Amino acid sequence: MTTEDLLESFEVETHPQPEFSVIWLHGLGADGSDFLPIVPELGLPVTPGFRFIFPNAPEIPVTCNAGYVMPAWYDIISLERHARRVDEAGIHLSRSHISALIARENARGIASEHIFLAGFSQGGAIAYTTALTHPEPLAGVIALSTYIPSVPLIESEVSSANQTTPIFAAHGLDDDVVSPELGSVARDWLKARSYRVEWHEYPMAHSVCMEEVRDIGRWLKSRAHALSTDGAAQ
Repeated sequence: MTTEDLLESFEVETHPQPEFSVIWLHGLGADGSDFLPIVPELGLPVTPGFRFIFPNAPEIPVTCNAGYVMPAWYDIISLERHARRVDEAGIHLSRSHISALIARENARGIASEHIFLAGFSQGGAIAYTTALTHPEPLAGVIALSTYIPSVPLIESEVSSANQTTPIFAAHGLDDDVVSPELGSVARDWLKARSYRVEWHEYPMAHSVCMEEVRDIGRWLKSRAHALSTDGAAQ
């Protein structure tokens, strides 16, 4: 993809010279501004600095929502409590968009090993898919109230580069949009393949809560410290 093809995004930097980037994907029907307020609530230190990138998904017709055009990372053909029928071509396209944002961060001086992928709901599904198939190691994955949209796609293109990449996965116990069972299935699939999953559950619906935000902030600080320490030791 060319620079002109990059998704429109909102950006927030916690320091003028960030050492880490977080590409954070919103859910179905939202946009990149949805999670902007979360940055100051994470309690991150002044250094090392983080650049948060909140891209807008393309607007497409969504079959399960009567074909209405809305921001979406891929078409959802049908909804079931324990499964989803999805458009894999749309997943491939969104993955390429996120890969282009990763490449842009590389060009701005942030190595892939210092880039986190985060996502909520449908955005989390793309974060999972992109990270597990990305050819270079990433800093970590934050998967919120989400699921793995296509196991066959990942199994056919899985990358060993991110086999040990830490994953923060969380779900609301009262989620009636993406059932907790879908989140648990993703967790169990990952753990069965020796991925490093840190699992959290919260008494909430299809949303985020302050306890979860604080946990994410602690996890990000811990990962940044570990990566900075590793870099200093080399």
